[in-house]
Amino acid sequence: MQAPEFLAAHAAEAERAIAQVLDDRASVVPERLLEAMRYSLMAGGKRVRPALVRECYRACGGVDDARVLPAMMAIEAIHTYSLIHDDLPCMDDDDVRRGSPTCHRRFDEATAVLAADALQALAFELLASADIEAELRCELIRRLALAAGCQGMVGGQMMDMQAEDGSGIDLMQVERIHLHKTGALLCWCCEAGALLAGAGSDQLDACSRYGKAVGLLFQIADDILDATASSETLGKSAGKDAAQHKATYVSVLGLVPARELAAEMLELAIAAGSTLGEGGQPLNTLAQYIMGRDR
Repeated sequence: MQAPEFLAAHAAEAERAIAQVLDDRASVVPERLLEAMRYSLMAGGKRVRPALVRECYRACGGVDDARVLPAMMAIEAIHTYSLIHDDLPCMDDDDVRRGSPTCHRRFDEATAVLAADALQALAFELLASADIEAELRCELIRRLALAAGCQGMVGGQMMDMQAEDGSGIDLMQVERIHLHKTGALLCWCCEAGALLAGAGSDQLDACSRYGKAVGLLFQIADDILDATASSETLGKSAGKDAAQHKATYVSVLGLVPARELAAEMLELAIAAGSTLGEGGQPLNTLAQYIMGRDR
């Protein structure tokens, strides 16, 4: 399925801003470290996460697009740090990411670990420096720390590793893993956009429900693609979930039921987005793209 035009527009804006942030630090960051940070952060990708921030902001009545740019950059920095770590030999041990050598293959393991660490810290620096109300800055930082840390993504990664033998894993456990590992950060994007727009409780709730549904939809689609697409199409190693005996929606349910569950998550996402009125239409388009993407 072709990506919506606004996704590319948001990606381009986020990338310009990220490039400037890195350029601004050229005189104070060791050259090799900055090169590794730039290599991974500017390696392309769909940039779905910053798009979710921007579109939830607009759906809740936000009009000053510059207001959400620090959050858009911060989530890409966190996401990229997680990918660098995920590819390391001690984790998923991958050699290819987005069609290019992974960070530890392009540089070395120590540099990759440090680049990821630096990107994680940069995310919080960007939020702390944002030109928004102090109370809101603190709330966004607090929520991102929860979504990225031991109660969110990192905790989900730990659960995922512990479930690698696949024995005794049921659908509830797979869902618990991915609500943390994938869903927490995607949900943060939606809630951050709403909070930056000054959303009311109903709007914030709708964005949160949308984020949870899209988070699971994204992971189910990933699991299906890992089982059905080629490495060339994906831009990363295909079939690794099965090879590593990971607990996935496909391994637990089978391919057809996994696709049916993805359709259910899409319905939930669209129902939540529709409560935001006309402003929620791009969110529904984005959910449909996540469902139908081929990589």
